[in-house]
Amino acid sequence: MTLPDVQSEPDVRGIAIDEVGISGVRYPVSVFDGEHGKQDTTATMALSVSLPPEQKGSHLSRFVEILDEHAGELTPRTIPVVLRAIQQRLDSRVARLHVAFPYFLRRYAPVSRASALVDYQCGITGALVGDKLSLQLEARVPVSSVCPCSKAISDYGAHNQRGYVTIKVSPALDQDGQAAAVWLEDLIEVAEASASSPIYPLLKRADERQVTMLGYDHPVFVEDMVRSATDHLRGDPRIEAFSIEAVNDESIHNHGAFARVSWPPSSNEIDGPW
Repeated sequence: MTLPDVQSEPDVRGIAIDEVGISGVRYPVSVFDGEHGKQDTTATMALSVSLPPEQKGSHLSRFVEILDEHAGELTPRTIPVVLRAIQQRLDSRVARLHVAFPYFLRRYAPVSRASALVDYQCGITGALVGDKLSLQLEARVPVSSVCPCSKAISDYGAHNQRGYVTIKVSPALDQDGQAAAVWLEDLIEVAEASASSPIYPLLKRADERQVTMLGYDHPVFVEDMVRSATDHLRGDPRIEAFSIEAVNDESIHNHGAFARVSWPPSSNEIDGPW
């Protein structure tokens, strides 16, 4: 018995589709780890292709087949292989893949050296348009900041808050399409260095004293954080382009504060945090 292939039937409306695929797929994967070589985690993924105007639908089951065949390791080294498989199996010029996952690092308290794990929300995005490859690494890093204005105008103390610095970078590609080695740890380190203080999973009293004083001695606005992180990254030959966003969950206001920088500077003036 031959079953009809409805997805391959023609469509007469003349409308191409930018992306069609699957999202919210969770799968165990291995990602690069600067200290241990690799780290096992669970990723949430989206895979897609473009669809020409004359084709009714895409064969979505093929995405899952490809994912199962290649999901053992998902890194800037292997994602181009997955993208090419998507192009070929779904007969599309454009293939995209986004992988989001928790990434764990052991953090040590500054005085006692007590340690525990911190999870950072990270991601890898890849796109293959014909033979042109683009990659992006992302790290969302929790930080603490002390308000410089509050410190300057108060008789004692200063308000502080927890926030996040999100760094997205496009690694430089060599002539063979291999991405420069940019580690997630590099992005996390830059984000933490731009804030008043890193976030620690475990602190004893001596550590809490040290972290409190460190933050007070290094007050920063969200503007300071994105500028500091930009200053760290803009001369890095491994990085072709990047964007940085700092967001504070304000402790004395009923709103957040944010700042964003794109490098090279973007001409788009209508982007917003929505």
